Amino acid sequence: MKRLLFVVLAVVCLCPVLHAQEKKAVKKAPVKAATKGSPAKSESNNKEIHWITNMDELQAKMKKEPRKVYMDVYTDWCGWCKKMDATTFSDPNVIKYMNTNFYPVRLDAERKDNISFNGKEYHFEPQYKANTLAVELLQGKMGFPTSVFMLENFTNPTPIAGYFDIKQIEMFLTFFGDNNYKHMTFDNYQKEFKSKWDKGIAADNTPPPGH
Repeated sequence: MKRLLFVVLAVVCLCPVLHAQEKKAVKKAPVKAATKGSPAKSESNNKEIHWITNMDELQAKMKKEPRKVYMDVYTDWCGWCKKMDATTFSDPNVIKYMNTNFYPVRLDAERKDNISFNGKEYHFEPQYKANTLAVELLQGKMGFPTSVFMLENFTNPTPIAGYFDIKQIEMFLTFFGDNNYKHMTFDNYQKEFKSKWDKGIAADNTPPPGH
């Protein structure tokens, strides 16, 4: 599978309340509840990626707490998109890192409604058979899936086309999420990169049905 990599960036996270019935239990409950409750909440929050599909919601979150954005641009008929959802996006490390460090966004490239985003209006364009927001973000190169990385406040959108396995998405997520882009080029980061998430299982790159 051919991959388009056009990354060029310069040297630029309620504990549950336990109701005790005996006085002895009441005295011990607070400490144990805090210890057991917090991990349970964290684990529950990281069972899946918290995808945002509403651009108004995304922009409201960005105003309240600026974060980097990972945008999954897909179509309903894209086999590789479905495979990436079933494999890469289901990995616990990917889920946890994405929810903690990014606003994860899903954009159906073929959505036909009008979208207001970052001060501009977008609509469905028959010429591309896609929404003009997707066309702009993908720079007219309509391949799916495409991952678009943005810095805080939607700056420097960087589209990277193709299916990512766990090791590949870890490399891109940490390059941006850990601010490595500020002090090295992606080429140099790629040369030094060592995966902490990949368990050494070879990626199954067999094209999914309907690809």
